[in-house]
Amino acid sequence: MVGIDDSGQHGQRRPGTPRTEGELRRRRTLADAAAGVEPGEPDVPGRAARIERFRCVIYLCGAARTNIAAPREACTQYARAFGWEITEVIEEYAGLLPPHGRPGLGRAVERLTSGEAGAVLTAWRAMISPLPQEYDEVARQIEKAGGFLHVMDSVRSAKGAAL
Repeated sequence: MVGIDDSGQHGQRRPGTPRTEGELRRRRTLADAAAGVEPGEPDVPGRAARIERFRCVIYLCGAARTNIAAPREACTQYARAFGWEITEVIEEYAGLLPPHGRPGLGRAVERLTSGEAGAVLTAWRAMISPLPQEYDEVARQIEKAGGFLHVMDSVRSAKGAAL
């Protein structure tokens, strides 16, 4: 542990050396901030700080009769790996329909606006739009709603997914 030695310099704390009241207060403040406890909030015995998990919506889009089970599973595993809570999985079979004409994508953005989620997670960039202008427009719309768009597989996205 790092502490202050006898000369007043920062160094290694000797085992068994008690912390000063200032050090204890600083550490308590840091722990409270990490747990979401507001400064000056009274201690309540037995109260556990509530830390919410980050929430996302999985959005998948493909052509009619396309099997999107594999991308759905990949996105689910990806979200779980980051500890994200999945609020909804939205699947659309809209094919080449532009993004503004897809009700499922609109529903995903609504989840951000309402605060139910903080991100839209999708497997490939082409699931939003293969056209850069449309993709950028959707990303801006999602940011205005208070979230972000996360594309799981940028390598496949760059090559363009065959939907």
